[in-house]
Amino acid sequence: LPIVDNFERGLNTIPEDAKGTAFAEGMEKIYKQFVKTLDDLGVKPIEAVGKPFDPNFHNAVMQVENDELESGTVAQELQKGYMYKDSVVRHSMVSVVQ
Repeated sequence: LPIVDNFERGLNTIPEDAKGTAFAEGMEKIYKQFVKTLDDLGVKPIEAVGKPFDPNFHNAVMQVENDELESGTVAQELQKGYMYKDSVVRHSMVSVVQ
């Protein structure tokens, strides 16, 4: 999972003017292939943003104010969580609306 995290961080830092380059597209393809392999093995990301906070799946590390979301709703995902079949491999690290 740390490898997937690093891929996502790296892809998020690609400047706008470099997003269509062969290197950026190649990195995106490798990332998608890696995520598909995990999915095929039964490892799936936990959906968090916009969902009600659930301590069985989410680890709240901060509270935020947000007029658009109800209290107790996940406002931001700071680190993606994953499930393997029906077991939590890693809880999603989230911020929750007060």
